[in-house]
Amino acid sequence: MTVEKTLTRQLKLPALSENAFLRYLTFSALYFAQGIPMGLMFYAIPAWLAANGKTPAEIGSFVAAVSLPWSFKILVAPLMDRFTYLPMGRRRPWLVFGQVGIVASFLLLAPLSDPLEHIPLLTVAGFMASLASIFQDISVDSLAIDLLPEDQQARANGLMWGSQAVGVSSTVAITGWIIQHYSFLVAMNLFGAIVTVIMLFPLIFRERPGEKVAPWTAGQTSPEAQKIQLCSWKVILKSLIRAFTLPVSLYMGVAVFVYRMGDGFIGSILPVFTVQKLGWTDIEYAHVFATTKLAGGILGMFIGGAMIDRFGKIRMMVLYAFALVALLMAMSLLSLYWSNATFITGFFFIYHTLSTFITIAILAVAMQLSWRRVATTQFTLYMTIANLGLSAGAWIMGQLKTYFSWQHMFMAYLVFIGLVLAIMPFLNFKKHQQQLNELEEKQRQIQDS
Repeated sequence: MTVEKTLTRQLKLPALSENAFLRYLTFSALYFAQGIPMGLMFYAIPAWLAANGKTPAEIGSFVAAVSLPWSFKILVAPLMDRFTYLPMGRRRPWLVFGQVGIVASFLLLAPLSDPLEHIPLLTVAGFMASLASIFQDISVDSLAIDLLPEDQQARANGLMWGSQAVGVSSTVAITGWIIQHYSFLVAMNLFGAIVTVIMLFPLIFRERPGEKVAPWTAGQTSPEAQKIQLCSWKVILKSLIRAFTLPVSLYMGVAVFVYRMGDGFIGSILPVFTVQKLGWTDIEYAHVFATTKLAGGILGMFIGGAMIDRFGKIRMMVLYAFALVALLMAMSLLSLYWSNATFITGFFFIYHTLSTFITIAILAVAMQLSWRRVATTQFTLYMTIANLGLSAGAWIMGQLKTYFSWQHMFMAYLVFIGLVLAIMPFLNFKKHQQQLNELEEKQRQIQDS
């Protein structure tokens, strides 16, 4: 008898679909694990390379390589909707695959006696870690859409978002110290061990009752998973088009794009504003940014998601949006206080907290609007639109700054938030759910015929 089978029988472990606390714990742990390679590859290793005299070209090539796989998400998502091993669940096989890939990339890095002299291999391993991370990222989001009841989505997103922030920040904080006091080998082995321990969650806990823990154990495909699984590229594409072109879904796509434009706009303003206008050093900016971002993430874990679940997604999104309007107006009008570091730090903290809260609400709404049959692809499409908005906002900032003062630049953010608020009344979740139910009924009739 296998270890997994013995443990499951003796402990009578619940499936994720049966236990809310287990879902919160599992999703939080998996997002923390996801933060480890993100913190390592995007922040800690580039900083370590810079501290050891590597050229901007070498560091830039490394960052470009580890960033590249994240642009593949929209291609990977349909693959994960189309193929899986249903006896183990719709998402668990891909989730385990992603985590194994992350651990493998760390193990590839660990034996390097002098990583600074093996930048190409370091880059390959970083690319592998990011590629594996997108499989984990998409599969966790899809699993959450499949299993979370509507009234748990915001709280779960808050816990997930905050856990990732803690994972990124803690990894960045300890990597350099471990390498300096011990070795690169110890750092990679430690991170690999942490991800391996967290991998026990998807290894042990089933998605739904009756499914296999592993391919060689007892169990069978869940009827619920079987009913919503699509086995044709043509059907997946048609289903995605039908779900995404529903009116509420289209409105949400526009709202996500515009909001992230504003986010990219402010995100691009702040480093230039603090360094060039206020005279901060890049280290001072990085410290304030990281600290306030982490604080916002932690508040999102324990407050943001719970408030959204308690008072409603749209109501809280509108409240957070008006709070952002008030904050940016104050920042623009109170320019006399810009020389006060405490005032600027307070702005960073409030902005990052509100931004985290509204992002949690957006993620929860995107989950609610996704049709479970193509949830992986539809949710990833929302996130792709969000990333495009982020890039567009950064570009707009570069164009406008030539013509406008800093006060006017902060005021310009109100245009983005105003457009988002104008879209909010059109997000009728009840009507959208009725339309999804109609699509589901039609698809089942087609399958039964």
